[in-house]
Amino acid sequence: MDYSVARINMIQNQIRTNRVTDPLVIEAMAEVPREVFVPKAFKGVAYVDEDLAIGGGRFLVEPMTMGRLLQAASIQPSDIVLDIGCATGYSAAVLARMVNTVVALESNEEMVEKATANLSELGLDNAVVVSGPLAEGYAKQAPYDVIVVNGAVPSIPDGLRTQLADGGRLVAVVMEKGSGRVVVVERRGDIFGRRVELDANSPILDGFEPTPAFVF
Repeated sequence: MDYSVARINMIQNQIRTNRVTDPLVIEAMAEVPREVFVPKAFKGVAYVDEDLAIGGGRFLVEPMTMGRLLQAASIQPSDIVLDIGCATGYSAAVLARMVNTVVALESNEEMVEKATANLSELGLDNAVVVSGPLAEGYAKQAPYDVIVVNGAVPSIPDGLRTQLADGGRLVAVVMEKGSGRVVVVERRGDIFGRRVELDANSPILDGFEPTPAFVF
């Protein structure tokens, strides 16, 4: 399989046709070999237009959804980004080609090792993989200009929002009443604005599952 052709097709048929126009996003996704970040048996489907399960309860977000998330974040080359749920490191690799620094957070220790190795293989030394509970973020390196959540969440924890810098943006797929929407949270001082960009669906990210309500 010619992966370079598959990557071009992904850009032309999944990214550009779904109103992703930000050149920073398009160039980064066109440069990163998605097949590097999936198990060997899955390399042939690395560029499918759907969320791709890669084992360990982890997945690569559908290319279109990822492109729209990154575009919604209005990413700038000087940004410092927290990438939550990086899995094997694909999202961190894309972001590393767009910004100054990426802190990639993953709670699955096996995935932490894989992501670290993959980023090293590609020579991306401006991204570091750290381990910890995803819903807590990584306050040690805060504040961040951008926080990207790689998967759906029932709501955005306050603890994540407060890790944004003034003017910072958080993007995630938020599930509400069974429907997913790409949501952007922007911080201005102590005020947090929220806007919906588009409808989108993605699997719930591990660690963000809704707490069952108590029943008498």
